[in-house]
Amino acid sequence: MSIATRRDGEWLIVHRCLACGVLRLNRVAGDDNAVALTRLAVRPLANLREMVALM
Repeated sequence: MSIATRRDGEWLIVHRCLACGVLRLNRVAGDDNAVALTRLAVRPLANLREMVALM
């Protein structure tokens, strides 16, 4: 899972089906956990730092 944004700034949750591998986008809802969404949004940056540290 990850987060994507539209041009208008709206956040979307990106997820992949475990059965068939299809990627889907779901709009973020007002009652979604903001902390969990932020953690998803910065996770790729954390992974990039780990990769750079290994180089």
